[in-house]
Amino acid sequence: QVQLVESGGGSVQPGGSLTLSCTVSGFIVSHYPMFWFRQRPGKGVEWVSSINMGDDVTHYADAVKGRFTTSRDVAKNTLYLYMRDLRPEDTAVYYCQKGDNESDRGQGTQVAVSA
Repeated sequence: QVQLVESGGGSVQPGGSLTLSCTVSGFIVSHYPMFWFRQRPGKGVEWVSSINMGDDVTHYADAVKGRFTTSRDVAKNTLYLYMRDLRPEDTAVYYCQKGDNESDRGQGTQVAVSA
């Protein structure tokens, strides 16, 4: 059974940093492309980042490029999203997803950025 559980969210001041984790079970995290999405208040779900299967090449939305870093630890079967220089507009619920199947998405973790 595929499960994805996000953690690490919280409240932080602008300019701060957080690391989100996505612990997975039922599959091996390196065997699939993995995605981070977010949903900001009053907005739709938007793609944030992805990491390729196999070569671990990462991709980022323009809004987070240079500030966010996606990685994965195969031994822990976990996906990470390191976020620095956080801005109020990064406030959102962050989700991880296995492949391009929306049904293989976690429940999300809340990130709030405010002074």
